[in-house]
Amino acid sequence: MFKSFQISRRSFVQRCTLTAAATGLPLWFIERDFAEAADQSAARLPSPNDRPNIALIGCGGMGTGDGQNATRFGNLVAVCDVDENHLNSAAKRLSRNTSEPAKYTDFRKVLERDDIHIIINGTPDHWHTLINMAAAKAKKDVYGEKPLTLTIDEGKRLVQTVRDRKTVLQTGSQQRSDRQFRLACELVRNGRIGKLQTVTVYLPAGLVGGPFQSSPTPAGLNWDMWLGQAPKVDYVKERCHSTFRWWFEYSGGPMTDWGAHHNDIARWAMGLEAPTAVEGRALTKPVEGGFNTPSEFEVTFTWANGVTHIVKTTKDDSPFGQILKENGQRNGIKFEGSEGWIWVNRAELDASNVSLYKTPLPDNAERLEVSRDHMGNFFECVRSRKDPVAHAEIGHRSASVCHLAAIAVRLGRKLQWDGKSDRFVGDGAAEGNALVVREMRKPYDYSITG
Repeated sequence: MFKSFQISRRSFVQRCTLTAAATGLPLWFIERDFAEAADQSAARLPSPNDRPNIALIGCGGMGTGDGQNATRFGNLVAVCDVDENHLNSAAKRLSRNTSEPAKYTDFRKVLERDDIHIIINGTPDHWHTLINMAAAKAKKDVYGEKPLTLTIDEGKRLVQTVRDRKTVLQTGSQQRSDRQFRLACELVRNGRIGKLQTVTVYLPAGLVGGPFQSSPTPAGLNWDMWLGQAPKVDYVKERCHSTFRWWFEYSGGPMTDWGAHHNDIARWAMGLEAPTAVEGRALTKPVEGGFNTPSEFEVTFTWANGVTHIVKTTKDDSPFGQILKENGQRNGIKFEGSEGWIWVNRAELDASNVSLYKTPLPDNAERLEVSRDHMGNFFECVRSRKDPVAHAEIGHRSASVCHLAAIAVRLGRKLQWDGKSDRFVGDGAAEGNALVVREMRKPYDYSITG
């Protein structure tokens, strides 16, 4: 009995030491994390009799990856896409043994199936809200890609629907399930760098291109439905699929791409819902007839706690981008306080003094919600009916920060924001509020959600 315990303890310590060395995270944090994980029986994979049926809607690269990830916890029985080429490719990739999932080109047909319990939504941004809302009304739980919405107004409506229908919704902001980011946020929350003064988010610059020419719609693509709520235009290859995010009609450029991840972490570290003011300016001008989201910009938020929150795009061939690349800070978040700074991205955690993170937090320190597996956390909550780590309100608030930035950049001015009403106030409010909501092209408006 004693020997067994010693071997178990030795194995635990070795595993923690190796993980700490591999990740660069402090040993005290790894030991705490592993010990807690061992105590949480809810983190176990479900039994073969506890595997819900899953449908993937939106079969591009990210959607198919999410669908594959979800098969660890459930049975993927259906795939749906308005592009039959994407649909057939995903069905083949996600086949189980020799059985392909059922294929659909209209998401409403998927939602009619009572035997489907989970929806994985990997569609472009302008379809996120309508499909998530329709799934909630059809009593399906949802894992939806980030950003949660295309507009701030959509977020308010979606949150209400999710709560009314008691739906479990996880936003695909997977950095909330990364222990590196959680540790950085806990250190900031607990005053390890003193009083937080500045948060700087560095984003990769967006694409510049155009003008682009229209062409015949490819066979197998329902272009009208792909456009959905967005204005009707002729097919342009660069508007579709992997480059959709560089058009305001369907997304928000770099701010709602990497910015949706990093600004979510910035908000998590601060523990606040919404900024009080935002000011933005474009640093590049889009090409007429080409991608219309500025590839480079700078945004400054003001928060009620006095923190200045800056978002900057960086580019390898610009002087600023080269400096950041040399310092290893071209894509990530820097928290600066009265007693030092902490830098974090998906590759590393660093600080002005390593003791800032090497020294353990006290036992009574504020702790943030723990998720070690973003998709796993979602499925755990499907069973428990608890809120996941990136639930609907979190997705809405973090997406709203990105939408506020995009609006400020488009208007090129400073705006005051009331987070309780989700409205601009003061000078420029009318201009800003006109962009909080967008007109939806019929029949792809809220009526399509059932």
